[in-house]
Amino acid sequence: MKKVLNFSLLSVSLATSFITYANQTSIEVLSATIKDQKISQAQVVIQRNGEQSLTATSDTAGKASIDTPYSDTSDNLVLIKKEGYSTLVAKCPCNGMSYALSPAMKGLDSMRVVLSWGRTPSDLDSHMVYPGNHLFFSHKEGRNGNLDVDDIDSYGPETITLTKRENGQSYIYAVHDFSDREQPGTMNLSASQAKVFVYVGESLVRTYYIPTGKAGNLWTVFRVNKNGDIEDINNVKGTTLDADDMAGELQPLLSNSAAIDAQTWNNESINISKALNLQGEAAYNNKQYDAAINLFTDAVNNYPENGKAYGNLGLVYQKAGRTAEAIWANRKAIALASGNGANTIRAGANYNIGKIYEAANQYADALIYYKAAKSEKQNPVYDNAIARVSGK
Repeated sequence: MKKVLNFSLLSVSLATSFITYANQTSIEVLSATIKDQKISQAQVVIQRNGEQSLTATSDTAGKASIDTPYSDTSDNLVLIKKEGYSTLVAKCPCNGMSYALSPAMKGLDSMRVVLSWGRTPSDLDSHMVYPGNHLFFSHKEGRNGNLDVDDIDSYGPETITLTKRENGQSYIYAVHDFSDREQPGTMNLSASQAKVFVYVGESLVRTYYIPTGKAGNLWTVFRVNKNGDIEDINNVKGTTLDADDMAGELQPLLSNSAAIDAQTWNNESINISKALNLQGEAAYNNKQYDAAINLFTDAVNNYPENGKAYGNLGLVYQKAGRTAEAIWANRKAIALASGNGANTIRAGANYNIGKIYEAANQYADALIYYKAAKSEKQNPVYDNAIARVSGK
C-alpha cells in the first residue's frame, strides 16, 4: 500500500551513525543546465516513512553513497539540496541514477523542464512545441526558450528552459525514445524509469513518472494551456515519425479545445493527497513554510485535481516570497475552482496574480488579471486596481 510521506523528518546524518547496513544507494548529482558538470557539496537524503532519514554529501565527482537498512524501492524518497538550486524530490529506486539540479530562476513566467532516466534506452529526447517553435536536439534555440542540455548516453539530463512563457500561448512537452524510433511497439521507454521535473521560479512544482507497462516510443507528458495552467496528458503511444516531424504530431494539442484524455485517480491516491494537504496545513499554521510547500506539492503530485492543495500552495508561496510559484499555483486553483463560491475563488486568485505582476512593474500583465478578477465578481478593490495600472 502506498504510504503518506512526511517531509519534515530530515534528521540523522551518516556522520553520526556507526551501524553497518546491508544495502547501499549510490547516485550522481549533476547540473541541469551545464552539460556534464558535477555538483559537489550537495546534501543527499534518503527518506522512508517511519524510518530514520539518512544523509550524505556529494564529492567533487558529484557522487554520493548512502548505506541503508532497507531496499531501494518506491517506498523511499531521495531529496537533494544545495544553496542556489531548487530542491529535488523524487521517488526511488535511486541506486545508480543521476539527478540534475536546476539553478533557481528569477523570471515570473520562466519554466524549466528536466528529464532523467535509467541506463536504457541510451537516448531519450525532450521536445517542446509551441506556436512557430520546436525545441529539440537539432533546433536548440527558439523564441524565449532553448534546449540547455542534450544527452545521448543514458541517464540524462535533457533540459529545456523557457525564459518567458507568453500569456495566451500554449506549450506541449513530450519525450521521444530516439533509440527505439523505428519500434513503435517497444516497451523500453515504459521500462526506462524516466522522470520529468517541472520547475517554476526556485521550486520543483510538478514531477511526472513514465507510465509502466505501456507499449510505445513517444510519451506526451503535459500541456501548458493559454491561461498558464499545466494540464496532465501522460500518454504513451507508438510512432515511426522522425524527430524533425514530431512537431506535426504534437501541434494539434496546442489548442485549448483539443481533447486530452481524462486522467483517472484511484481512491487511495485521492485519500493520500487529502492527508498530505492536512499535514501541510498543520505545518503552515506552525510557520514551517518549507515543510508546508513540500507537503502541498506532494499532495498535488498524488492527485493533481486537489484544488484546495493548490490554493494552499498559492498562500504559502506568497508567504515565503516565491512569487513565480505563487502565480503558477493560483492559476491552477482558478482552473479547478467549481461549485458554490467558485467565482469568489477565481476572483481572489486573479487579483492576487495581478498584485504580483504590479509589484514587478509588469503593468500590462497586471491589468489582464485585475480585469479577470472583476469579470468574476464586482468589487471596488478591483476597480481601483484597474484604474491604478491602466495609466502606467
